[in-house]
Amino acid sequence: MRIVIAVSLISLLLSCTVEPEPLEYGQDACHTCRMTLVDKRFGAELVTTKGKVYKFDDINCMLAFFNSGEVDHRGYAYKLVVDFDKPASFTEATEAFYLKSAALKTPMASQIAAFSRKEDMETRKKELKGIYLVWGELVTQFK
Repeated sequence: MRIVIAVSLISLLLSCTVEPEPLEYGQDACHTCRMTLVDKRFGAELVTTKGKVYKFDDINCMLAFFNSGEVDHRGYAYKLVVDFDKPASFTEATEAFYLKSAALKTPMASQIAAFSRKEDMETRKKELKGIYLVWGELVTQFK
């Protein structure tokens, strides 16, 4: 009987972990627009403190949900964006460096790419003739 209780308790604890999930391109659908995630240079994920995971194909879809008020801003354990130069890898959204350029063909036309390193964003900024944005500007732009 103790073994059954111990196994049940361990299973319960493991099922309650609050962790990001990898984006499954070609399989996952964007929570906001319902389109299938296809471009590994773009994507985002919000994970609540209760472990609910929301996946997005473009930063504007994530921000539409983020600004909707469905989840209080303090209710997120993770706010993640895909690093444009490291496809399918996440960086913390509040610490990322953003580039907006008409030359960026994003899934839902946000024209925004995220970077984990400012040097990478600066290189692409020159190449794509874009403008640099920080998290606060980005959140305000898509309200």
